Formats: sequence, structure tokens, C-alpha cells
Amino acid sequence: MIEADDSEYHGVLIYDGECPLCSAAATALRRLPGVGAIPWYDDPAQEFLAAQFEEVPFALVFVDSEEGRVYAGRAAASELCERASLPVLVQDIVGENYEEIADAIGTVVGQDRDPDPYHDRYPLTAGAGKRFEALSREAESTAVVT
Repeated sequence: MIEADDSEYHGVLIYDGECPLCSAAATALRRLPGVGAIPWYDDPAQEFLAAQFEEVPFALVFVDSEEGRVYAGRAAASELCERASLPVLVQDIVGENYEEIADAIGTVVGQDRDPDPYHDRYPLTAGAGKRFEALSREAESTAVVT
């Protein structure tokens, strides 16, 4: 767990902004205070992923600094559905069929690369924790402003 006093968000979604499934996941977070989103292609996202995984996986990733946990792929999609209070049926469908859904959407939109096989929950590493503040600072709000 890291101190997030200077960070605007305690949770940050790293997503492929060119992917409708990932963009929908970012949109589903609008009800959650303290959660931001950043495209996978942005430098802070790339640096965070390299520090967390020792490479830069092309995957949907959700980071929660308060929990000190990183969710990737299927685990990230399931966690996001749960936090967005989507019905359990939707959570189950997304969790159980994540790869098939991602493949189908990738085919429809002409995506030329497949997501890397990262689908678990991981402890936030010390190196990635040091990069969380920059990640959070560059993330955009997912909250609805009224």
C-alpha cells in the first residue's frame, strides 16, 4: 500500500483507448469516486507497467493503491464490473468470457494485436508504487461531474 496524499486518485485504470471494450470499462467507472483512467499508450502508464511486470504487457490493468493491488486482464474486468455494481450475471459473463469478448471486439474493430495473457491479481511492487503518483496525476477523471 502507498500513501496517496498527493494523488488525485487511489484507483487508476490503464486501458486501450482504441478498444471499445476497454473504453466501456472506463465509462462504467463513472460512479466511482477516486478512480481515474489513463490510456495504455501514455508514458506514465508504460513506466508503471514496466516497473510492475518487468515488461509492458498489452492488457487491461486496474491499480488500487489503497489495497496495494494490481488487477490485470480478466481479473481487472471482473473487479471493474463488481466495483461499478453491475449485476452478478454481467460480472460472471465478463469474467468467464473475457478472452472471447476481447477477441471478438478486436476482430470487429480491426485491432492488430492481441492482449497479453495477464489475468490475475498481483501485489503492487515497490517500484510500481513509486510510479503510482505520476500515473494518478496523468489519469483523467471517470466521475460524472454535475
